[in-house]
Amino acid sequence: MVNTFQFSPEPIDPSTLRGALADPACGGYASFEGWVRDCNDGRAVQRLEYEAFEALAVKEGERIIAEAIERFGIARAACVHRLGTLRIGEMAVWVGASAPHRHEAFLACRYIIDAVKHRVPVWKKEHYRDGDSDWVNCERCATGAPEIHAGAHAHVALPVPDYSRQSALREVGASGQARLGAARALIVGCGGLGVPAMSYLAGAGIGRLGVVDADVLEASNLHRQPLYALRDCGRPKVELAAERLRALNPAVDVRTYPVRLDADNAAEMVADYDIIIECTDNIATKLALNDACLRAGKPAVFASVYQYEGQLQVVRPGGPCLRCLWPEAVRDGLVGNCAEAGVLGPVPGTLGTLQALEALKLLLDLPGQLAETLLIFDLLTLNISRIRTRRSAQCPQHALAGDRAPSVTPESLEVEFESLHAASEAGYLIVDIRERPEQALRPAVGAPVHSLPLTELLYGGTDLPPASKYLLVCAAGARSLAAAQELRARGRAPIFSLRGGLAALDSRA
Repeated sequence: MVNTFQFSPEPIDPSTLRGALADPACGGYASFEGWVRDCNDGRAVQRLEYEAFEALAVKEGERIIAEAIERFGIARAACVHRLGTLRIGEMAVWVGASAPHRHEAFLACRYIIDAVKHRVPVWKKEHYRDGDSDWVNCERCATGAPEIHAGAHAHVALPVPDYSRQSALREVGASGQARLGAARALIVGCGGLGVPAMSYLAGAGIGRLGVVDADVLEASNLHRQPLYALRDCGRPKVELAAERLRALNPAVDVRTYPVRLDADNAAEMVADYDIIIECTDNIATKLALNDACLRAGKPAVFASVYQYEGQLQVVRPGGPCLRCLWPEAVRDGLVGNCAEAGVLGPVPGTLGTLQALEALKLLLDLPGQLAETLLIFDLLTLNISRIRTRRSAQCPQHALAGDRAPSVTPESLEVEFESLHAASEAGYLIVDIRERPEQALRPAVGAPVHSLPLTELLYGGTDLPPASKYLLVCAAGARSLAAAQELRARGRAPIFSLRGGLAALDSRA
């Protein structure tokens, strides 16, 4: 076992491994041993569980060993990583390096373990003594690594990802960045849409990024998929994507799935992720994901491209879905894909970038999220059309998912308050749905109020700002009650109506 990377289901024996690296020409030897400890971030750990996508992991591990030998001029190096369940105190990983001098051996050993933690697709599940468990990223030793100098000319630096430009935004900040670091996003399709979507999400610091694609790279892909290179043709796209994304941001846990998503595996695919970004040109895949996300209660961002046009839609739990909009879906083959109809590279690039933006808006709970709307882009004229989408009562997938529109009575929708201030203190976002002349004649005072007239709310394509719960107000309570009933029927909750409207508040004053 010389100059190699391998996994072991059995306990690691460092004495045997050290002997395999012995070389009469080497005067220096260094090794690293990683053991299972009994705590993590203050929580008592009972055991660990390691998983890996072995085919890709071994190839990447061997590439790291070769890099270390070339960069530091060492003679031999090796790494062994455990898989399966490990007890406290067991050795999880071993790295060894031998070189003519000790300095190069130390540097190579450090480089290998840091690169393995960053780049090799190995996942660790911690089982805690309180019965809880969690998949965690083990990046501490790598993100804090200093600059490494090898000899007089070689130089290796392992910088820490810097999110300062986006966390400087008031709506993001440190808490938003932490939210992104804990988020898990699944990209289905590593092509023209998927390349910008996954690049921007990785750059933003998503904690886990899954990439799904069964295709290999072709030269005809490159004009719209610039993440890859001509020399990569013939290699699996998920493998290439993982390499590029880990190079872009080593802190992201990139997981690869070299399969074609379909109705049989969609539910399993989406189960471990918070948000799904659908980036294929396959209608059957889109519908399979739509159905799986409805059943799992997961939001999904869909996009499609035809020549110079694109469409963008976000499907949320409880809201209108693809089948609500297109109950009679067009079969694959009846609409040309990029290979058949042609496409300019920036067209899917624009749509994929918007998919990443909508995903970040959802994860960060930013204002202006796309909801109950289909956007249609003509990128030749730069015209944008909005089509209001509505949940269909005949949609079979909502029924199969047990995701029926909530049944509410007028009494359960109406609430009473002594003042708008009291409603605001109770956590409601107050929305004045009167027409603007009414609002000007009798302003709603006593608390912050969001103005959104009824016609714009229901039919104008204007969405409510993000909030935990809403209180609709009008003059006497009739319009706000009807609007609350309509929005609840569309799957929007929790939305309530002020009983008696502003007139009731005036009578209490």
